[in-house]
Amino acid sequence: MTKDLVLDRRAFAVTALGTGFALSVQPISAATITTDDSGLTAGEVKIPVSDGEIPAYRAMPTGKTNLPTLLVIQEIFGIHEWVKDVCRRFAKLGYFAVAPSLYARVGDATKYTDIKKLVEEIVMKVDDDLVLSDLDATVKWAAANGSNVDKLGVTGFCWGGRIVWLYTAHNPNIKAGVAWYGGLVGKGEHPRPLQAVSLADKMKGRVLGLYGGLDKGITADDIEKMRAALKAVGDDKSTIVVYPEAEHGFLADYRPSYNEMAAKDGWAKALDWFKSHGVV
Repeated sequence: MTKDLVLDRRAFAVTALGTGFALSVQPISAATITTDDSGLTAGEVKIPVSDGEIPAYRAMPTGKTNLPTLLVIQEIFGIHEWVKDVCRRFAKLGYFAVAPSLYARVGDATKYTDIKKLVEEIVMKVDDDLVLSDLDATVKWAAANGSNVDKLGVTGFCWGGRIVWLYTAHNPNIKAGVAWYGGLVGKGEHPRPLQAVSLADKMKGRVLGLYGGLDKGITADDIEKMRAALKAVGDDKSTIVVYPEAEHGFLADYRPSYNEMAAKDGWAKALDWFKSHGVV
């Protein structure tokens, strides 16, 4: 953990979630799906963490308890309207879905219009160990607030897709993880110490990876390295599905990268994956 990230409660950069979509993803596509909150208890909550508290978005069926739990991990753009909508989609299916703000210590990604600055000023300053600790804290909070963490799953997108692999390796109580186009190997000037490809022995048949064949950032070679790593440790259950005509971000219906066929098929496969692993 880097020294400058050991902060007290007053030092948190984000103490409340914003509204709407991230500025860097404007304009919003006409294909954007909107899920209402009828029948749900949905909105911002606070998660106690090791050095204070972070905001999160939680959605669940109203009046229900003992619900299967899904951690929903944000895209690179932070917690914005699309991530909240995904939580409501899961809640409509009977899940307790919670998306903690994992950039809370360093800044509000939703306010950036320049992707390069977003990466430099926010993303590269986020500490992996703190992210995993915050997710542990989120599970603890969920257990005390109506969910059943014996039925615990995790899903995430882009930046969050990488974290799905890492958190599944970190937490043996995860029953199933679904990683949407998350990074698998270290690249660039700032390689992370933790990479999915080096943690294959910890997956134990629990992760479904969903990737786009036209993804310019996550190559076919990256995917084959991950498949080989899983095979080398005898994991023939974790699965990577590639949609040849899909780009990075193909589930994100608010963006030009949205691919309806891949999104619908991937969503169905994700739900089946959770069901088959007891997260239902």
